[in-house]
Amino acid sequence: MAVLGILAVITAIAWPAFSMAIAKSDSARCIANLRGLGVSLNLYLADHDGIMPALAAARADTTEDVPVIDTVLAPYAGNPSLFRCPADDRIAAETGTSYFYNSALGGQRTSNLNFLGLVADTSRIPVLVDKEGWHRINPTRVNHLFADGHSSNEFRLFSE
Repeated sequence: MAVLGILAVITAIAWPAFSMAIAKSDSARCIANLRGLGVSLNLYLADHDGIMPALAAARADTTEDVPVIDTVLAPYAGNPSLFRCPADDRIAAETGTSYFYNSALGGQRTSNLNFLGLVADTSRIPVLVDKEGWHRINPTRVNHLFADGHSSNEFRLFSE
C-alpha cells in the first residue's frame, strides 16, 4: 500500500511536467509543419513564376469548393499531415487545415511582396497562421509562417 501511495505522489508531481513537455512538443511539431508548408509553397511558387496563390483565407468545412492551402498546396506537400497542427483536435478535421492563409498576399510577386501596403520586410509578413491559440504552453500566441520562410510564435509587424 505504501508503494502505491509513493507512486501516486510521484505521478502527481511529474504529471504537470509531462503535460508541459507534450505541449512544447506539439508546438514544435506545429512550427515544423509550417516550415514544411513553406517548402511546399516554394515548390508551388517555382511552378507559378513566383506569384503567390490567390486563395481564400479559410473555409467553413471541407465541402466548400474554394481554393485554400490544403487543396492548392496538397500536390506539393506530399504529406497531408502537414496541414494539421498536432495540438488541433477538431478544426483541421472540419475545415481541411489548422492554418489561415494571408489572402492579402494572393497574386503578388514574391520579389515585391507587401502586406497591406505597410510592410515590405518579408521576415515580418505572415503567410500562414494557426487558426486558434490552442498551444497549452502559451494559449495567447499562435504560430506563424513568414514570407522569408521562418516560423515562430512571435509576431512583430512593425517593432523590433
